[in-house]
Amino acid sequence: MDEKDIVLVNELIENSRAPLTHLAKKLGMTDVAIKKRLKKLEKEGVIRKYTIEVDPTKLGFKHVALIGIDTEPEKILDVSTQLASKEYAYKVYLTTGDHMLMLEAWAKDNKHLTQIIEDIGKIPGVKRVCPAIILEKLK
Repeated sequence: MDEKDIVLVNELIENSRAPLTHLAKKLGMTDVAIKKRLKKLEKEGVIRKYTIEVDPTKLGFKHVALIGIDTEPEKILDVSTQLASKEYAYKVYLTTGDHMLMLEAWAKDNKHLTQIIEDIGKIPGVKRVCPAIILEKLK
């Protein structure tokens, strides 16, 4: 990757629907050159997909929580697979640090969040559930 690829990727992180003409102007290149770079970045796996960022509150979710989950070591993959299949699981991460797994959950209200926490706690192999409600996304 060169400097132009980095600028291109950063532009797409901000707006994955940025028109080729905008990207070309920003980088001082042609639309065709931008398209070729995008294809190369996709082929190399730098760009895996184009997506959107959604405001959960506009979809009726009052709370977004990051939930740290500790498991029995031999159950971590089973637990992560089960979590990934849950409708409330927006993202699931295998992590190091304070918790073995981190889950981003969207909850409609306090009752729903409580149900999510209880549901996670019932998964065989889960030892501890540590929720933190996100108050505001800064970046």
